[in-house]
Amino acid sequence: MPDYSWPPMDQRRVIGKPTKRRDGLEKSTGRAKYSSDQKPPGTLYGAMLTSPYAHARITSIDTSEAEHMPGVTAVHLMTAAGKEVQWEGAEIATVAAVSEELANDALRKIKVQYEVLPHLVHENDLAKAGNRAKPAGEVVTGDPDKAFQEADATIEGTYGIPVITHCCLEPHGNIVQFNGDHIDLWPSTQNVSGIGGDLGKSLEVAAANIHVQMQYIGGGFGSKFAADSWGVEAGLLSKASGGKPVKMYLDRATELKIAGNRPSVFADIKVAAKKDGTITAWQSTSWATGGMAGGGMPPLPYVFKNIPNIRTNHSAVAVNAGAARAWRAPNHPQASFLTCSALEDLAAKLRMDPLELFSKNLGYTEREATYKTQLQKAAEIMEWQKRWHPRGEGASFGHGPVKQGLGVAINTWGGGGHASKCRTTINPDGSVVVEIGTQDLGTGTRTAITMVAAETLGLPLGAITLRIGDSDYPPDGASGGSTTIGGVSPSTLKSTTNARNKLFEVVAPVLGTSPDQLAAIDGRIQVKDNSSKSLPWQDACRKLGSNKISEMGENNPRNPGGLMSQGVGGIQMADVSVDIETGIVKMNKFVAVQDCGLIINPKLAESQIHGAAIMGICAALFEERVMDEQSGKYLNADMEFYKLAGIADIGEIVVYLDITPENDKRGVIGLGEPPAIGVVAAIGNAVANAIGVRVPQVPLTADRVLAALEGRNA
Repeated sequence: MPDYSWPPMDQRRVIGKPTKRRDGLEKSTGRAKYSSDQKPPGTLYGAMLTSPYAHARITSIDTSEAEHMPGVTAVHLMTAAGKEVQWEGAEIATVAAVSEELANDALRKIKVQYEVLPHLVHENDLAKAGNRAKPAGEVVTGDPDKAFQEADATIEGTYGIPVITHCCLEPHGNIVQFNGDHIDLWPSTQNVSGIGGDLGKSLEVAAANIHVQMQYIGGGFGSKFAADSWGVEAGLLSKASGGKPVKMYLDRATELKIAGNRPSVFADIKVAAKKDGTITAWQSTSWATGGMAGGGMPPLPYVFKNIPNIRTNHSAVAVNAGAARAWRAPNHPQASFLTCSALEDLAAKLRMDPLELFSKNLGYTEREATYKTQLQKAAEIMEWQKRWHPRGEGASFGHGPVKQGLGVAINTWGGGGHASKCRTTINPDGSVVVEIGTQDLGTGTRTAITMVAAETLGLPLGAITLRIGDSDYPPDGASGGSTTIGGVSPSTLKSTTNARNKLFEVVAPVLGTSPDQLAAIDGRIQVKDNSSKSLPWQDACRKLGSNKISEMGENNPRNPGGLMSQGVGGIQMADVSVDIETGIVKMNKFVAVQDCGLIINPKLAESQIHGAAIMGICAALFEERVMDEQSGKYLNADMEFYKLAGIADIGEIVVYLDITPENDKRGVIGLGEPPAIGVVAAIGNAVANAIGVRVPQVPLTADRVLAALEGRNA
């Protein structure tokens, strides 16, 4: 049995070293071609007609005028007359034409008559939801009623985090070419190896007959797994257009309306504690929506889940709006915001430093020692002991209107690796090719795979040719749940180890030793601890003659072999300034202390956390789906009014990776999700600390800040 283990920390030559992205030059110069950049010969353009109403019944559809337009090659109905549509943006019909402009002109020729029906698009007031609210049932642990009666202190509050919508730089879409029983697919996807099978089910084509290619993706964040209706439609339009490729990408407004969202969560929360800050009871009534399916219950209380007395109730509220999709750490940012907001309010009532309250109750978490160390490190970086002040009592800028505050939040996630297969080929000329059917979402997966291969084979990164993003390569799992790095790195390690060992078997007789006494170091095959007995890599590979070595490696999540694991935690802190005259919140500094396993590339790991922090800052200060109660329309489904942070809005971001021998021994653990979780909560708590009152709902816009200061709702 080969030794599939990571090299000791002090012996690694490539792994663990800060390394620039392998595709950085291609992306920065524009040479990197995304699926939306592709234009196969004969490409047609698809466009989609969507509902202008939040809830309506289609009474008639007439496509004849569109069908007879010169240059229109196909028209297809997605929703027939007599059917109901349940949200603005619901798919009605598609067309294919020789140009994008002509396709959009054809949409305007389709005549649809609607019977407009009653709708609900706001879920913030549970009392108004009526039968749209579906209770999940009460869950009780211990005796919360008794605990509240005996408590030294209690707080009650209502908190809300709204629906925010996926806003990928490259919108959802694909190019599909239907050639008889074969399909070529160029998607924007998080699942290169699996999307073909998904599309094939709808188009009745075997997955083996669908060739998927995607080298780069302009964002996904959990929303781009399935082929989706637009993938199926592009295939049908291609088939109806004589097998010509059809390119169909959502326009920005449709992207924001139907390409997925992160559900809202609102909650009435009550927490009880002793005088010393020990929490004794938690009670929450929460409700959420992502669309017609409502919204699932977040894990409340978050992280501090072993509080002895708990009562939770949750309702899923169905609203007439586009559906939810996975979003970086599904349900965790909402749960962290609700929980950490309530705990910070409890600390304020007790006149305690929230760090003291968090620390005192870490026994209710599953990682007490980890969180204790992380709280101390984050406090050190933020200079918490020096700069924190009781709620509303401090200002860093004299006696003027600008107040400063600090906030803290907590996170946890799994991050175990997915199933993955990798093939490594060593050729007689010394060239090395690594093939794996994964995708790089922009996280640096290309670089990480190449680093693992270079470490195992003793070669520089430039000597490795990596091929990904193609369904012809060995299958890899979808990139979701922070599972990619934990999947591809073990499969690459095993594959390259197997190939290297085969080369050792060929070279060992030449060097007068046994294969187990050889090592691949710095571009040479040498006898261990005797570099004078060695061969340059190319000379060693020439010993293969006319043969080549091709070896597989596999990551089996059920048998990780110590190469990967799951379960991390982190602490996040925010430093903000708030102008109490204008209500404007400004980020000064954000600190993320993150637990992690073995880090392949700390530069990429830090980049992941920077991206997570930026995403959270957007959600805390700017992002919100704004629905019009009267018309049911999504009012800000565009890039002018759907606000995102710019570089001047971010402030300083400081990342501390909790790299220790103990964590390293746990193997590789995914890092995409956890640092995105506590950002909104930390910023919300910092604003409360600055201005002296809780702003109960995010985003923390100027009107909401001023309303909180004036004691009114906004």
